[in-house]
Amino acid sequence: MLDQFTLHSLRLITLETELDGMAIPTVVKQSPVTRIAGIPMFFLDRGLSAPQKKSPVLAVDTARSPAVPHLLPTNPTKASADTGSLAGRKAPTRTSGPDRTSLTASGVAKLRLVDGRTTAVEVFSPSIVPLTVLAPSWARKYRTRLAASDLAVIAIAVVAAFVARFWFGETAASFAKVASNYWLVTAVIIGTWIITLSAHHTRDTSVVGMGLAEYQGVVKASILAFGLLAIAFVILKIDVARGYFTLAFPLGICGLLISRWAWRKWLIRQRRAGKSLSRAIVVGSRPDVEYVIGQIDRKAVTAYDIVGACVDDSNDDQLISKSTSVPVVSRLSHVAEAAANLKIDAVIVAGQPNFGNNFIRDLAWDLEGTAAELVVASRLTNIAGPRIRFRPVEGLPLMHVELPQFTGGKHVLKRGFDVCLSGLAIIALLPLMLVISLLVGRDSAGPVIFRQERVGRGGQTFHILKFRSMVESAEDDLAGLLDKNEGAGSLFKMKNDPRITRVGKFLRRYSIDELPQLWNIFVGDMSLVGPRPPLPGEVENYDPRVHRRLYIKPGLTGMWQVNGRSNLDWDESVRLDLYYVENWSLTGDLVIIWRTFKVLRRAVGAY
Repeated sequence: MLDQFTLHSLRLITLETELDGMAIPTVVKQSPVTRIAGIPMFFLDRGLSAPQKKSPVLAVDTARSPAVPHLLPTNPTKASADTGSLAGRKAPTRTSGPDRTSLTASGVAKLRLVDGRTTAVEVFSPSIVPLTVLAPSWARKYRTRLAASDLAVIAIAVVAAFVARFWFGETAASFAKVASNYWLVTAVIIGTWIITLSAHHTRDTSVVGMGLAEYQGVVKASILAFGLLAIAFVILKIDVARGYFTLAFPLGICGLLISRWAWRKWLIRQRRAGKSLSRAIVVGSRPDVEYVIGQIDRKAVTAYDIVGACVDDSNDDQLISKSTSVPVVSRLSHVAEAAANLKIDAVIVAGQPNFGNNFIRDLAWDLEGTAAELVVASRLTNIAGPRIRFRPVEGLPLMHVELPQFTGGKHVLKRGFDVCLSGLAIIALLPLMLVISLLVGRDSAGPVIFRQERVGRGGQTFHILKFRSMVESAEDDLAGLLDKNEGAGSLFKMKNDPRITRVGKFLRRYSIDELPQLWNIFVGDMSLVGPRPPLPGEVENYDPRVHRRLYIKPGLTGMWQVNGRSNLDWDESVRLDLYYVENWSLTGDLVIIWRTFKVLRRAVGAY
């Protein structure tokens, strides 16, 4: 226990070190921390002022940034002439690291703002307040569609609940009288619901399109709306029919979730076609930038189109990731200029750039007045957003990371969920399993059920149950096939394994051979969702960190099942299992189960 506590303490010290000295003067948006391509993304609110019609384009002296030949050269002399009376105003000198442009006492810098007519104004002036630039056009249109859809769904749900409660058994006249008495209450319910959805940032670009944050926000906002309404009705002594009120709540939530799911499907199709993407550049050291670009490139439905990178550790003009080549558009000293000139929607800071303690703070300031959103990609790749909280203390942003819990009420709830669902599944699927047993028995000699020793929670062994999909002598024949292993790590897998029977090939393709594991779940050896159940031989070869997979029960399905199954390499399989062990939730389990049914239809990675 002491060793485990010490390990958690060391991890928290590491987290503190990551944030130490980053000098972030902004606040993280109230929307949940979003994982994009497996990376926690923190969206920083730069707190700008009123909107402006068009963002000026920022030009930079190319002699100071040779990697950005497309940026306009500046002329300090002409800049002084063009600014007129502005040139005489005093502006503070501002520096924040090597090669950063500073202002002279006259307020004229080597950077200038170009409005399309080559009219330049000074970059920094105490009298010029940065203006807010609107979000990308696709994001504005999508939010408008979501808002209209939410309003329509809520209105239909509330009206349907009203009709269901008051229509039956009433005459047309009496129904019209009730409707005239309830129209104001109905309008208040609809309005309050819409406002709470907006207040919970359920339409922000940082949460729509991927992950659970959008759905969780919709549910939480709906619960808050009806809680506030119930309190208000009691305090104001407004008599509202309980049936009408309670029926509108589930109808509205179900409608909203279905609507958001349908819009997400539409957005994913758009992104796969290269539309509805935010143009982004990735900033940081070369290894961090390559990792972030590689992760985003692996996911076809991520929200970003990476158009460039900003690094300072190489003179190369191309940044190579695993599957794509990204140009280096600027050095770290001129990120904001490149973002403005390339019309960037997001600047993603990968890790912690080695460019001074105030780099992110100064970058946030430099991006003021541009359309670019500032996003910090954390190196805490194994920690989910719900475990992360931000709490500013006297201007110091502190990141609180909740330690993973491996016992307690949440796990009791998970066990109850397993027992109920597995019990119902055994009863419902019993006829199918009897038919499969007959087919397996007639296809080849041997027992119908295959039993194999596996390692469960805490290293305890148990016998996993499967429909036999191989010949009876499969274990004895394994030695002659080891040189053809295609599995991850020490797990033996072979796409065209000669030991698989005809019926077994079909069973494996759709994972039907694993149905008897419902009994393992019911008796407590396994869970519906969890890490893949390992063999004792695998566990003997584990690195110390991989033993964390055994902190919870193995699962019938899991993140490995919905992310490629046998196509995953060993490192990726371990990463997914460890992520699940520390960040699982009952809502996440339901999503994984739903995604499992979708994966089984395509039979990806099943052999």
